Amino acid sequence: MKVVVLTGASDGIGAEMARQLARREQAGVALVLAARSADKLEAVAADCRACGAQALVQPTDVSRQDDCRALVDAAVDAFGRLDVLINNAGMSAHAPFEEVRDLGWYETLMRINFWGAVWCTHAALPHLQASRGRIAAVSSLAGLVGVPGRTAYSATKFAMNGFFESLRVELIPHGVSVTLAYPGVVATGIRYRGFNAAGEPAGRSGLDERGAMSPAACARLILDGVEQRRREVVMTTKGKLGRWLKLVAPRVVDRMALAALNRDTAPPSKARR
Repeated sequence: MKVVVLTGASDGIGAEMARQLARREQAGVALVLAARSADKLEAVAADCRACGAQALVQPTDVSRQDDCRALVDAAVDAFGRLDVLINNAGMSAHAPFEEVRDLGWYETLMRINFWGAVWCTHAALPHLQASRGRIAAVSSLAGLVGVPGRTAYSATKFAMNGFFESLRVELIPHGVSVTLAYPGVVATGIRYRGFNAAGEPAGRSGLDERGAMSPAACARLILDGVEQRRREVVMTTKGKLGRWLKLVAPRVVDRMALAALNRDTAPPSKARR
């Protein structure tokens, strides 16, 4: 039986990955579902059990190292092994840097998006080496190309990329794969709940949500990449194009990044020239 630890599993992409794993693997998988909301996790766990999967709910705040250790311990205590760790938990933020007065929430965001993944991976590593398992990290296209208003968010995702790219090479002799996933705009509420300049819930998205990918499609691409032990999953044509253009025509990428913003949050046209 495959044992999977999945953070950020209470809603959005994480909840959809849990449900899809349960449908794919049925009785062949044990899911350890982590997030802060126990009630939401229980609802997702019930859906997974209905497909025949085993599901353990472990309320977890990934910004706390002790919680990350307890999550991995709970998984191994319950099922005796660990095969896959999916670092999906994350929080969004959108604020022009000049409008930020207190940088404390920048540190909070780094603890959630970066340190949470590092702490979970550190705790899981001996067990994943024993099973020659898989690690996944859900990054963002904002971790490949800087986006205006996303200084905090992009910094956390760039940090994540550097960590997991380095770790991937370290783990080659141990047979452990590392897959980095780069979603674009996905139709979840993450941007509405993310920080604004005051460190409060934004209540709106700073990005243009038209044409957003569904959580189901995003989850499927991530899970396929993890199963195939792919190095990375870049999910959109614009993302793939932007990564290449960044090397040969960086100013074009800057204009693409500006175009991705919600019109209400974009800088004035004078600033674009």
